[in-house]
Amino acid sequence: MTDYPHGDTSWFVHDRFGLFIHWGIFSTAGRHEQVMSREKITVEEYRKYFDHFDPDLFDPHSWAREAKNAGMKYFVVTAKHHDGFCLFDSALTDYKATNTRAGRDLLREIIDAFRAQGLRVGIYYSLLDWHHPEFPLDGRHPLRDDLEAREREKHRDIAKYREYMFGQVRELLTNYGHIDILWLDFSYPHADWRWAKGKGRDDWDSESLVRLVRSLQPHVILNDRLDLPGAGDIITPEQFQPPEWPTVDGKRVVWEACQTLNVSWGYDREALHWKSPDMLLRMLIDCVSKGGNFLLNVGPNGRGEFEPKALERLRFIGEWMRLHSRSIYGCTASEYEPPPDCRYTQNGNRLYLHFFAWPYKHVYLKGLAGKVEYAQLLSDGSEIKHFNLDPAKQVHTSVMSGMPGAEILELPIIKPEVAVPVVEIFLKE
Repeated sequence: MTDYPHGDTSWFVHDRFGLFIHWGIFSTAGRHEQVMSREKITVEEYRKYFDHFDPDLFDPHSWAREAKNAGMKYFVVTAKHHDGFCLFDSALTDYKATNTRAGRDLLREIIDAFRAQGLRVGIYYSLLDWHHPEFPLDGRHPLRDDLEAREREKHRDIAKYREYMFGQVRELLTNYGHIDILWLDFSYPHADWRWAKGKGRDDWDSESLVRLVRSLQPHVILNDRLDLPGAGDIITPEQFQPPEWPTVDGKRVVWEACQTLNVSWGYDREALHWKSPDMLLRMLIDCVSKGGNFLLNVGPNGRGEFEPKALERLRFIGEWMRLHSRSIYGCTASEYEPPPDCRYTQNGNRLYLHFFAWPYKHVYLKGLAGKVEYAQLLSDGSEIKHFNLDPAKQVHTSVMSGMPGAEILELPIIKPEVAVPVVEIFLKE
């Protein structure tokens, strides 16, 4: 299988901004979503987090409202992470939310709440499963350094695990209505610990898995982590910002950067390296200026709440989006070169100039001489004057010169009271 069918990304490249949610019994530990592997915790020892998972303050409707108010248009939530715990009521395991103190299908409640706010639905599902008795040990497994366990468990059969995995993917794409994104995570075929190798397309039977997904929900957007080039609809750079629009075989692709608020995806009480609100906003703008999407993660705590610092950042972005969202939704990269410390986004004949640093009085727009019909500050709709000058004119005392091919904007000296000012430029047809 080489000519893979693809899902519908038309809405995705319009909406641009989504919420990632990493939540599960690892949130009760409060020490990163991969605490089981990091601390080499056995299934038996890890059981205490299952027994004490009691999200009594969980309110998915408040989560959904915060996401909507931040300007997010879709979300992706961890139905199952690498520890194998399921937020959903799977018929294939007892290791699920319905058997915790929560006593109910938490995934369904999250999906229903976000749908009610008009957000599109994404499901994250881990290809790894450190709880399943047939998932073979390797260098990422919590038992990797237990030589007795490695010997005892050497006959684990990934085919049996794979049957379980396929069954759960079928459940997720059958029992929860229309799903817009399926985020499968992840493959590591090139890893080699000598006593074990990493896992990839042959272990997952990725081609058959793609066929299953497309047979159940042909429209669903599939990410790129099955170790099957060409099968995914989007590429997903993680924890870095691409320097330009990513390409595959020389062609620009649909892409989405996924980023944490601090250094952890799941709730981590000790994670103090929080990205500033201003930095996160600039990352969103930067993604769209390069033709991409921004998937921003929140890790709710063990009681089911977003941290105050997470809410502060979502609301900061939301206030900016309230005034400037049309420089994000429906926009993409521009072929024009932006001035220093700026980013362009463009939607048809509307060009949006985002200022990461506010210049004094004038800014030169290369390649736009005579092409600007009108310009205004997006925050308040006030006019920005524009003109061009003869570049051959000699600069003298208070007389400024032009730049070949450039239109000049005349800006107010005082920066507008918004985090990132935007000038909306209407180009001539």
